[in-house]
Amino acid sequence: MSAGAKSLTRYKRIVIKIGSALLVDRGSGLKKAWLDAICDDIAALRARGVDVLVVSSGAIALGRTVLDLPSGGLKLEESQAAAAVGQIALARHWSESLSRSSIVAGQILLTLGDTEERRRYLNARATLQQLLKIGAVPIINENDTVATTEIRYGDNDRLAARVATMAGADLLVLLSDIDGLYTAPPHLDPNARFLDTIAEITPEIEAMAGGAASELSRGGMRTKIDAGKMATGAGCAMIIASGKTDHPLKAIETGARHSWFAAAKTPVTARKTWIAGQLQAAGELHVDAGAQTALKAGKSLLPAGVRQVVGQFSRGDTVSVIGVEGREIARGLAGYDAEEARRITGRKSSEIEDILGYAGRAAMIHRDDLVMTDPAHKHDATQADNQADKKDEAHA
Repeated sequence: MSAGAKSLTRYKRIVIKIGSALLVDRGSGLKKAWLDAICDDIAALRARGVDVLVVSSGAIALGRTVLDLPSGGLKLEESQAAAAVGQIALARHWSESLSRSSIVAGQILLTLGDTEERRRYLNARATLQQLLKIGAVPIINENDTVATTEIRYGDNDRLAARVATMAGADLLVLLSDIDGLYTAPPHLDPNARFLDTIAEITPEIEAMAGGAASELSRGGMRTKIDAGKMATGAGCAMIIASGKTDHPLKAIETGARHSWFAAAKTPVTARKTWIAGQLQAAGELHVDAGAQTALKAGKSLLPAGVRQVVGQFSRGDTVSVIGVEGREIARGLAGYDAEEARRITGRKSSEIEDILGYAGRAAMIHRDDLVMTDPAHKHDATQADNQADKKDEAHA
């Protein structure tokens, strides 16, 4: 057993993500015995005082089975129709299985926009908190009936990480058809080595991620590592484990092999967690070594330290900060539109008024709107961050 995981009951709030292939069989549909078994596991955790949230894939897979759609890729409208049918069936099955232990299920359907736009994010978080407060188990899925390719997560691994950070969970469990992280995809490399404990998600760890291995499961190891970066950066540990066996949560506690990812020792605050977890960066700001050092020390990004502006974005959009090695080191909310940013790139803050014709912000990204995403460049959260959190929530 991974040294870090031990008993799941040492965690106060757990988000469990379940892949489609675990829950739905292509020929026979829902795997009811498996669902009943994991609901028994959830009931056992609840009985020991643990809050549980479930991010459940399977709506499209279940819907296409009910509708008897052919295997292979589906058109967007076919996927949305399958989701419309599957979501009803999926919610009903979860409700029935949990009710065997007198647990009430509450369904929440989210889109990417619900978590990317700050006010909607806070409202969704309030709903989750209220469901937990009254003793219900939230069953969460992406709203595939309305989300199009450009405005969707596309996988429930990253959605689960976003839910974990939104709900303030201290553990995210990704149940999949693979039992953890290997140094290479095990189905391709017979010498791939299993990794029991991951203290930090480094570029080397990211390089180990493989692709999707199942038709029903759209998320591969790449998305699981992306989810891990989101969750651990917010102070939430993560487990990748096999869900193929009945009672998969109980199996983790009794020694089944799994990979455990440690939570960051200095997690970012709630508002910066939202910034760091945004999936769609509207553009890039490439910075020099001096700016990179300043950002690591907790300073704002000034125009003088920016070497290049990439993309089209508006003030307030999320942009990636690219370091001297060509890798993202931070994310933040742009203080200027892209065209204005290009005009003041490399210039001193004192020159902004002469260049733009008005006295703009001194910073390209203010420190309160910026979070370091590269573990090698992270710094401690500050009192100012916490004050920004409280201000945001007061106006939600």
